[in-house]
Amino acid sequence: MAMIGTDILAVKKLLEAGEVVGIPTETVYGLAGNALNDDAVLQIFKVKNRPQFDPLIVHTNSLEKVKTFVVDFPPKAQQLAEAFWPGPLTLLLPKSEAISDLVTSGLGTVAVRIPNHPLTLELLSELDFPLAAPSANPFGYISPTSAQHVDKQLGKKIPYILDGGASQVGIESTIVGFEEEETVVYRLGGASVEAIENVVGPVRLVAHSSSNPKAPGMLKSHYSPRKPLFINALEEVLKAYNAQKVGYLAFKKTSTLVPAEHQRILSPSGSYAEAAKHLFAYMRQLDALEVEVICTELLPEKDLGRAMNDRIRRAAVRE
Repeated sequence: MAMIGTDILAVKKLLEAGEVVGIPTETVYGLAGNALNDDAVLQIFKVKNRPQFDPLIVHTNSLEKVKTFVVDFPPKAQQLAEAFWPGPLTLLLPKSEAISDLVTSGLGTVAVRIPNHPLTLELLSELDFPLAAPSANPFGYISPTSAQHVDKQLGKKIPYILDGGASQVGIESTIVGFEEEETVVYRLGGASVEAIENVVGPVRLVAHSSSNPKAPGMLKSHYSPRKPLFINALEEVLKAYNAQKVGYLAFKKTSTLVPAEHQRILSPSGSYAEAAKHLFAYMRQLDALEVEVICTELLPEKDLGRAMNDRIRRAAVRE
């Protein structure tokens, strides 16, 4: 079983030895390994049961370090880095030979980010290599927002989980790339489109992919609970299921149609930031209840509502 604690020195030694560990970030918890060690990167894929055509995000703690493993840093990327790092924004940049094709799934670009979490920034400052770190969950399941979530899902497969408390953002980073002069959002996330456009002007949104994604987290079906999840269909679902067997996830308001103990409200005050922080944790809580299905609703398509709707839609996909 994994140890859970705050011993950065112990985590540093494990990573230097090629092990993979759980680490906190402000978005979600990551499963981290030495991004320059192919054996460690392969172990990440193995532990997560993640397909190797889905690239990984590389994390470090300074812009200077990022520039050692990319070969170009466009002006708009510089502007975004200065505005959002450390924070929930990942940039897709042309990779150097230092980053193997295993990390990028053969793509010529690498996804890089400086996370905004004091423990992980301290750890990264102690390492002489960056960390590849996708979310610390079995591939396709709900992303973890606490050390306990990681332990429940992967604790038997990894030696240590660095405990940084609950993730403060609660959904993954926004991924942005550049095609000629155009800024492209490949994955919606913790940095809103509006905030990005305030820095670099209009952006283009790219839909997710069903195979061979261009960036991490673009696969069509992802973030899914074990129970079937239906969107904006509570009344229809209640025609087929007893209300006692239905879980309900809503943005602001409760429902009189489902037992109160089977409901989770993301933000009674209507705060997008509070709702994002709770999204994965509440999905996980409902998944653990004695219910047969989960119903949810979409949020307004603005601010972080866009990113949360993206996660909800993909959680509801059934192949």
